[in-house]
Amino acid sequence: MRITAIREVAVPINSTISNAVFDFSEMTTSVVAVITDVIRDGKPVAGFAFNSTGRYACGAQMRDRFIPRILKAKPESLLNEAGDNLDPAKILAAMLQREKPGGHTERSVAIGTIEVACWDAVAKIAGKPLHAVLAEKFGDGNVLDKVQCYVGGGWYSPGKGIPELEDEIRKRLDEGYTTMKIKVGGMTIPDDVKRVEAGIKIVGSSDRLAVDANAGFNRARSLQYAQALKGFKLRWFEEPTDPLDYALLADFASIYDSPIGTGENLFSTGDIENLVRFGGMREDRDIIQIDVPQSYGITQFSRTLDMLKRHKWQRTSIFPHGGNQMTLHIVGGFGLGGCEAYPDVFGVFAGFADEAKVENGWLKLPQRPGIGFEAQNALYAVMKGLVL
Repeated sequence: MRITAIREVAVPINSTISNAVFDFSEMTTSVVAVITDVIRDGKPVAGFAFNSTGRYACGAQMRDRFIPRILKAKPESLLNEAGDNLDPAKILAAMLQREKPGGHTERSVAIGTIEVACWDAVAKIAGKPLHAVLAEKFGDGNVLDKVQCYVGGGWYSPGKGIPELEDEIRKRLDEGYTTMKIKVGGMTIPDDVKRVEAGIKIVGSSDRLAVDANAGFNRARSLQYAQALKGFKLRWFEEPTDPLDYALLADFASIYDSPIGTGENLFSTGDIENLVRFGGMREDRDIIQIDVPQSYGITQFSRTLDMLKRHKWQRTSIFPHGGNQMTLHIVGGFGLGGCEAYPDVFGVFAGFADEAKVENGWLKLPQRPGIGFEAQNALYAVMKGLVL
């Protein structure tokens, strides 16, 4: 058994939406295929992944360093102890050879995307959905059949006012979601407060509405928003500070008593540990939102969870960033707090299997072997082009 090829391609997202910090008009993502010599249904097994959204394609690092290191390794050195499947931990170690500590975002996205594609191949070779493989390896063996799922939206766009925001939220509730997240920080505070009030009115309860500032605030604006929104008791306030300004986050938390969410722009176990040590984060209410394919992948994520457990954090406090099929399996496999969704936002990279349906805030886990991109017709059309 061996990996015969690893291929990647950069694909534009083609989106004009914006948050408090930037728009997505230039955004690209890397799509990866890890091809093996294992034959299923007359074809080589291939694992697929992409680097979520919010970070640009990273094919140069893949081509120059990480793919060659895997392909140069002795095939048997990348297998599990039984020799009947790939071992993503060993593949991760091969990619990290001769890498200097620190500087994580320069490589964590590229490595994590390849590593997750390897897990897709592992699950397909095992003939199981990825969430079941992860539950058996990293959990108590209990395989879930559904997970909680909230929806993100409320973006800023030309001509979009409160009536259009209200219509968007109604549409998501009609689709089966019960909790909605909207953007803040792209308008004046009074105007954003009006958006929050309108959102609460539509969802029916403040604990079913979250807000996201996308790390776009300086100190003064962050603390002003803490004062302006603390009385609403929202489900959470996401990224109210720069991702690495732990002192400001702690000051924000001293004012804002309701839950805070952050972590999607941290890419290493060490950075997450500094977050819970120095950021004023409270394990009884706050949530951590690691983007797994952008943070060295699933193997390293399991190590981050072990670290968080030592700091008294529960897995149910983890809501990974990334509304996609990869995150859905990771949430189900590790028994995490919930999965996000971004329908109609990031083109072929948004959403789940074409037949997936949210019911009363819950989403059934896929049963197709692997991650199941094959059930996303538009996305799979891009992916299968890498193996033809």
